[in-house]
Amino acid sequence: MNTASGIAAKLQDITASMSDYNPNALTVQQAQDIMRAYVQPVCGIEKLTIRQALGRVLAADIISPINVPGHDNSAMDGYALRGEDVADGLELELKITGTAMAGAEFTGMVGYRQCVRIMTGALMPAACDTVIPQEFTTKISDDEIRISAGSLRAGDNRRLKGEDLAIGTVALHKGKILTPADLGLLASLGIPEVSVQRRLRVAIFSTGDELRSLGETLESGCVYDSNRYTLYGMLVRMGCEVLDMGVIQDNPDALEAAMRSACENADAIITSGGVSVGDADHTRQLMRRLGEVAFWTIAMRPGRPMAFGKVTSTGKAAYLFGLPGNPVALMVSFYFFARQALQQLGGAEIVPLPIFRVKSNANVRKRPGRTEYQRGILSIREDGELGVSITGSQGSGILRSMSEANCMIILDDEQGNITAGEKLSVLPFAGLI
Repeated sequence: MNTASGIAAKLQDITASMSDYNPNALTVQQAQDIMRAYVQPVCGIEKLTIRQALGRVLAADIISPINVPGHDNSAMDGYALRGEDVADGLELELKITGTAMAGAEFTGMVGYRQCVRIMTGALMPAACDTVIPQEFTTKISDDEIRISAGSLRAGDNRRLKGEDLAIGTVALHKGKILTPADLGLLASLGIPEVSVQRRLRVAIFSTGDELRSLGETLESGCVYDSNRYTLYGMLVRMGCEVLDMGVIQDNPDALEAAMRSACENADAIITSGGVSVGDADHTRQLMRRLGEVAFWTIAMRPGRPMAFGKVTSTGKAAYLFGLPGNPVALMVSFYFFARQALQQLGGAEIVPLPIFRVKSNANVRKRPGRTEYQRGILSIREDGELGVSITGSQGSGILRSMSEANCMIILDDEQGNITAGEKLSVLPFAGLI
């Protein structure tokens, strides 16, 4: 968790420096920029074996202690020869003088118009700098092959020493979220352990007298709370530790106790509900009283209301993300605001979301002046290109539409109606949601 002194910038100073700042009409980009300027990474590093480090954030650059590969070697099965023998590009007959196997050095000599049978990964014999694949040769006898004219150039099919990584260069950068390929790369360098950032601890709770937890009786007018389960899944996907504080009723004392406990035990707090103008005013008052919190109306749909800042209790501080109560609005707000801020808080390198341009399969209605996020289904069209269709009704309370969708359609604030066949921006959910 953070200490109150660990957060450098003041939210009011950041917003005061923006000439066009209007908390009642904030653009998506402005809100993202404010979060980026305000959030500071937490401290805390631990050392893990590489198998334990999957999905964790690298805390320091990994410098290659060796050359990869360590020696010039063959990129394929074939015959190693001297490049000068094929310089003229003419048909060539070569005598086979031996075999070079992977893991063993060939110590023989290779002279003019001679070659060595070589396996993939085997060290290049002295004087050899070129490999011809065996399928591009013609066998003349057990110890002689023919190469057709123009089938090879000097230096072909040879992997150079240090070609992948040279000793002393950065193999993986600080802030990298480690993938399976990264674990293999670390192993190839002989590195058994790495330093990673500690996991973020995120407290979550929902507010609302109408909400019930699973297992409770559902009275008339009440609904089961789905937001905590959605948040749990998204946060676990990010590698966070989740402190689920349940449903907090719209009671000032209960809310303050929950907020203080969350602040004292977590790096960040995510609430759902209670931040709209029409919600219980004591929730907004409490957030203001416990810290520096801004309440925004963002020019977007769904997810207009949002609270952001930090709260403090007994010298401990936690970042606060007050997200809307509607299920789809909550997910949209998380992915386009909280997710990147939490990555930054955890010390991760911020990688832009993978947004693509694809054809719309139908007309899409859109009013300029706000950013809209609509649920979509990506598929292959008859013309062979990717196309996207909307998943029916786009109400912010229809969580089923998020379950059915495999992408989010992003319509920028200046964009108007879309006609069928026109390209628009989509964010695939694969690996994200």
